[in-house]
Amino acid sequence: MRKKRNSSNQNQDGGGSPAWMTTFGDMMTLLLVFFVLLYSFSSLDVQKFKGFISALQNQLGVLEGGKTIIDQPNITAGDISEDLGDAPQNLGRVMEQMQEYIDKKNLNDRVNIDRKRKGLVISLTGEILYDLGRADLKTQGEEVLTMIAENLKEIPNDIMIEGHTDYLPINNQQYPSNWELSTARAVNVIKYLIEEKNFTPSRLSAAGYSKYRPVVDAETSEALAKNRRVEIVILNSQYGSEQYNN
Repeated sequence: MRKKRNSSNQNQDGGGSPAWMTTFGDMMTLLLVFFVLLYSFSSLDVQKFKGFISALQNQLGVLEGGKTIIDQPNITAGDISEDLGDAPQNLGRVMEQMQEYIDKKNLNDRVNIDRKRKGLVISLTGEILYDLGRADLKTQGEEVLTMIAENLKEIPNDIMIEGHTDYLPINNQQYPSNWELSTARAVNVIKYLIEEKNFTPSRLSAAGYSKYRPVVDAETSEALAKNRRVEIVILNSQYGSEQYNN
């Protein structure tokens, strides 16, 4: 009976390695792989390395990055960050110089400057640029545009010229509606900047909004004069003329 009991104990205790040896063996295998990788990196083949990373990404379920479906300025702004860097300083300097000129010439009732999300907006209101119902630049308007041009010519920002009218209808052979009048006023400012001040045409763009974007919702003569305006929008970057918001 005693011999049988000893035989049973030997069967229970004998055979196989301790459990910790399995963990130790795994660790040594990982170390071996690690040192093999280190050796391979000492004579790195770029294409093989990219293939290795790609295979690793596939195994880990990591997807390769890419562009979004909709190209929005805020999404792709990182690609043009260097060009955006000087925009606030440019616009701040222009705003200060323009405000000094406005105060000196006592034009505060006809010229307004405002910083908006899209950039710096110089609004030329009333009849400083044009006579009522016309799109030919007046002498005083040319003087103001010359001052503006001197401040804008050396900065890289794109410029949008926006024409606006009041709600009073117009219908003649030259301007069948306020759409044509507002657009003609914006285009004439652009032509002046290009032909007289040698602006690069690719920096400039024009838009006519007719009567549909009034700044004052009233029917007084003062309100109509404010709504009849041309806005010179110095955009926050030279890439901003394609799409922007107020």
